Amino acid sequence: MVTSLLAHVDVLLGFGILILTLFYRFDFPPVLGYLVTGMLIGPYGLGILSGGEIVDLNSDLGVIFLLFTIGVDLSLGELWKMKRNVMVGGALHLLFTTAFIFGLCSVLGFSPATSAFLGLLISLSSTAIVIKVFQDRNEVNTSHGKTSLAILIFQDLAIVPLMLITPILAGNSVSFDGALPSMLFKGLLIILVFILSDKFLFPWIFYHVGKTGSKQLFLASVVFICLSAAVFTSSIGLSTALGALLAGVIMSGSQYSKQAMGNILPLKDAFMCFFFVSVGMLLDINYLLDNLPILVLATIALILVKSIAGVVVNFLLGAPLRTTILTGLALSQVGEFSFVLSSLGVEYSLLTEETYQAFLAVSILTMGATPFLINASYKPADFIVRKASETAFGMKLVSGFCSSSLQEETDVEPDIKDHIIVVGFGFSGKAISKAAKTAGIPYVIVESDPDTVKQEKMKGESIQYGDAVFGAVLEHAGIKNARVLVIGISDEAATRRIVEKAKELNPNVCIITRVRDLKEMKYLNDLGADEIIPEEYETSVEIFFRVLRKYLVPQEDIEKLVNDLRANGYLMMRKLSVDTGTDFNSGFSLKNGLPGVDIQVVKVGEGSSFDGKTLADLELRKKYGVTVLSIRRYSKMIYVPDGNSLLQAKDACVILGKTEDLFNIRKFFENIHE
Repeated sequence: MVTSLLAHVDVLLGFGILILTLFYRFDFPPVLGYLVTGMLIGPYGLGILSGGEIVDLNSDLGVIFLLFTIGVDLSLGELWKMKRNVMVGGALHLLFTTAFIFGLCSVLGFSPATSAFLGLLISLSSTAIVIKVFQDRNEVNTSHGKTSLAILIFQDLAIVPLMLITPILAGNSVSFDGALPSMLFKGLLIILVFILSDKFLFPWIFYHVGKTGSKQLFLASVVFICLSAAVFTSSIGLSTALGALLAGVIMSGSQYSKQAMGNILPLKDAFMCFFFVSVGMLLDINYLLDNLPILVLATIALILVKSIAGVVVNFLLGAPLRTTILTGLALSQVGEFSFVLSSLGVEYSLLTEETYQAFLAVSILTMGATPFLINASYKPADFIVRKASETAFGMKLVSGFCSSSLQEETDVEPDIKDHIIVVGFGFSGKAISKAAKTAGIPYVIVESDPDTVKQEKMKGESIQYGDAVFGAVLEHAGIKNARVLVIGISDEAATRRIVEKAKELNPNVCIITRVRDLKEMKYLNDLGADEIIPEEYETSVEIFFRVLRKYLVPQEDIEKLVNDLRANGYLMMRKLSVDTGTDFNSGFSLKNGLPGVDIQVVKVGEGSSFDGKTLADLELRKKYGVTVLSIRRYSKMIYVPDGNSLLQAKDACVILGKTEDLFNIRKFFENIHE
């Protein structure tokens, strides 16, 4: 039996490295690896570690640092923007799940106090696992990603009051002449101390520490503040977790928050390892194996109950059907904070040893099933949405009940042509709409978040509510008359369906979309996407650009190299993404058919030598090797200019030529002086 601290850590890390290496190979979440490590080396497994004060201390530190980092990462401004989903959605999800579980446990013969406590335990979901899966899929900023995150934030914050009411559930009554005034006094004291610390103590410490320039001293200061806050709340009879969370929330609004987060994350990750291992050590493997069929059935029932609760809550929030299904399934597991709360239940005799073992086993099984459940949920969700959209009532479910008022405002298809349709109003969508507005190009935004639509409509933005995977929504945005469709969402499955539906409705529309994974280019290319922007490749190009600039390479040479890199690189990736059996006679591509030839748009600048001259006077083809295909003057278009066509300042000219010739002539159009 291992007893020393050094041996504890050594054994834990050794087995952790072995098991997590296997888990990463099969794409299992690391949290599950920690739990399995604890089960293997704990007293119910190989018996190498027996727990005790050393493991308990490290697990307590893990919870403290976890809550501190959650607090630091919580932007009060972002929370306010999501206030409806955080407060209403989070509260309803907790209440509905608790009510479901309370009813089931009461039928099974548990006492009211234990039934309520089990309901609260099971109502919490795993922030660590859900966010990790969404990050891997690049879907944190999707509609279902943001809704899930909002509910998870509420649950993370709810752990503190739940820990406070656990003794009350156990029968420790609160009287108005005793404990309640004491709790109110403690609450006011905490608020006062943390407000004063935020105004005076924290800034003073970090200012003087920052002047030293020492990273080690800054880290020590962050740890000191985190632990001091935990010790303070513990000294007045409250949870250490409450102090750590409040310290993090207060620090989130300071200029030192990012540096504090960067310093504390390694400590948090290290001690969280101890926390989950200590939880795994508590699970009796023999109990799990002896009762495996019953525990598996209980796991399935729990997943169904939590999924139903999530679906009901999202329907009440007015979310679209697809978001409702994906969010409900994403929140169907038991969370890491439930383990923190369950230890209190054992301490206050709300849980028997057998009930506690059953809870641990079912919780670990739901955590293990979560990544597979989320990844497998998209096809069934799309199938249900497709079937529901075949009826009028089903379309209301598909769009979300809160969408009716938004649809009534714009029930007539926009009477515009040659416009841009922008799907998604995230960072990319905002940038594109701003550029289109500046250039005077008509555009329509399609967004599935009703709150965003309402806010942007009040600002006068050309935006409409809907999920662009449906043909009716695209038709409403004028897809049949649109020239360009830009897809700026992160959901790969939805992007594929939008491309397919858009090409079906308008084969001539130019579709521009982004992809996170280069492997996705093949699917989108086969579906008909015209321009596919790989984020990984663009990041590499930007790094290349900045490296050359640091080496003082002339700007003109840099731009030429970057242009060639983009042109040749995209061409290469397109060729790699297309099957070698493709029929090359099925169509003609300018870049594929005429290598080195490109089309660009340049504007005639104020004071340019081209201003006031005709195309015949300029002899562009003879002198510069380029041809002007068309000219746009404000809203008027000259499609086939002849030699008598006069160029004027601010004219936008579409020109054809070799890449290097286009680059060289741009300075004459735009009046660039070298």
